[in-house]
Amino acid sequence: MERRELLKLIALATGSALIGGEMFLTGCKNGPKLGGAAFTESDIAFLDEVGETILPKTQTPGAKETEIGKFMKVMVDDCYDEEDQKTFHEGIAKLDEACEAMHKTSFMKATPEQRLQLLQSLDTEAKEYQKKKGEFDKAQNEKEKEEKTKGNTAFKKERMEPHYFTMMKQLTITGYFTSKPGATKALRYMPVPGKYDGNFPYKKGDKAWAS
Repeated sequence: MERRELLKLIALATGSALIGGEMFLTGCKNGPKLGGAAFTESDIAFLDEVGETILPKTQTPGAKETEIGKFMKVMVDDCYDEEDQKTFHEGIAKLDEACEAMHKTSFMKATPEQRLQLLQSLDTEAKEYQKKKGEFDKAQNEKEKEEKTKGNTAFKKERMEPHYFTMMKQLTITGYFTSKPGATKALRYMPVPGKYDGNFPYKKGDKAWAS
């Protein structure tokens, strides 16, 4: 799957463009580590379980098998700006607090069913939040244009942070479908891109192509 196609998939699944998407398209090569909060082994294990709940193992590997927690760490460190890094790290604690509020237990101790119920609730919440954020960002962009027209070059747009679960879901999808298990087993893998064939047979339920 090409990166630009993956970005479209992420936008459809989360209602938001990939956070850090510009850096992702360049391979995050120019993204210096900004010295945000460090990830602990517990954080990575936690993110593995979040990812596995989003994309669980079925006939194909789950997100945990792709070491999704380590992938999230690299992406947050290398592709997120400092404010987004802070939002993501705080989100780990917020997700655990949400689980305590809903199920009276921590996320790591919750059953698979409890985890799924929680993340479904957070997904709905995050999509509503991101919709409001999109409207806010649009208004800020329009205001910026207006201020520049007036010659106010010092104007600085206000910022509305993304929802932490949107970040986690986006990184899970990104990491999974760019991993070897995701590309070779979850997607139908074509090592050498072939010519376009509009009459290629497709059956409902067939997997997508990896390239």
